[in-house]
Amino acid sequence: MNNTAHLSSFPTHMTRSLPSLFLALLAPTAFAQLGGQTSFRVLDIPSSARSSALGGNYIAVYDNDINLGIFNPGLLNKDMGRQVALSYLPYMDGINVGYASYAHHCDSINTTFSGTVQYVDYGTFLRTDDTGAEIGEFKAGEYVFQVGGARPIDSLFSVGANLKFITSNLDTYNATAWAVDVGGVFVKRKLGLTVSALLRNVGYQTSTYTDKREKLPFQVMLGVTYKFKHAPFRLGLMMEQLQQWNLTYADPNAAVAIDPTTGDVIVDEKNGVERTLLHAVPSAEILLSKNFMLRVAYNFRRRQELVLPDKPAITGVSFGVGLRVTKVHISYAYSQFHLAGVSNTFTLACRFADFKKS
Repeated sequence: MNNTAHLSSFPTHMTRSLPSLFLALLAPTAFAQLGGQTSFRVLDIPSSARSSALGGNYIAVYDNDINLGIFNPGLLNKDMGRQVALSYLPYMDGINVGYASYAHHCDSINTTFSGTVQYVDYGTFLRTDDTGAEIGEFKAGEYVFQVGGARPIDSLFSVGANLKFITSNLDTYNATAWAVDVGGVFVKRKLGLTVSALLRNVGYQTSTYTDKREKLPFQVMLGVTYKFKHAPFRLGLMMEQLQQWNLTYADPNAAVAIDPTTGDVIVDEKNGVERTLLHAVPSAEILLSKNFMLRVAYNFRRRQELVLPDKPAITGVSFGVGLRVTKVHISYAYSQFHLAGVSNTFTLACRFADFKKS
């Protein structure tokens, strides 16, 4: 849902600011030209630690990580079979985000399936009447129920799709939608090359908070990664929001510059390179061993939209670590949105087949 647009539908006053919570939830995208134009932004929160550490939209690594497979269904493969994943993200201003997922491979049809439940818990709010008297409490949250499947076409190509039902609950109010993701992956293992394309959140809002039906956060993405054969590095480049090439916007708070000669306002227009960079998220994984990985990424658009010129800090930078302890994979990610918003994500994953072998 477009959260701030529906606040007028509430007949109550809240002592805890609901708009500020929704603003925190939308931090990765709210200040962009894209922000506020679509509903159910929960679909774009990177709740996997590996994905979050690598920039938020990591779609082009074909390995056994179910956390990547549930985001891009084209990555689902038999090595993810009988694997379960749990992820938790203590988000901003008391918001909690997480999911649970399971994958299963069917040898008879050479297809890998996944099932996922994702949630966003906004917490509990005080309900008051028009005089400010407390008359109870209510909750707010959003939920995504997802099933996916993928199969290889040949030794190089595979395709997959997700079907998602999304529901948003604010007190007694409710909005729902259906969406699908379609992904295709090309893998050349001898070269260490993976190329992927993804259509996310192609769907329709079936019930609304108001009489206005809104769009879902549809996105076209391309991604490529390259694993060096004789070095412990995997480099990646994700290109996001390709359905809208011009992501520049006019900052209403920016200082107006005047040409001293002509007296005209100086317009700061982005050139082709700068516009391209707003779509680019370069990343790197340092594979120190099979049990220890370091990850880092830089999001150009996040940096431009959310940085404070006087205190830039590391806005736009994300990094993390992956560990394998016995049969369990543990991942952590840190993402700096802006000075007032930091994301810490924790993910656990394990395969039941690994325990059976031991």
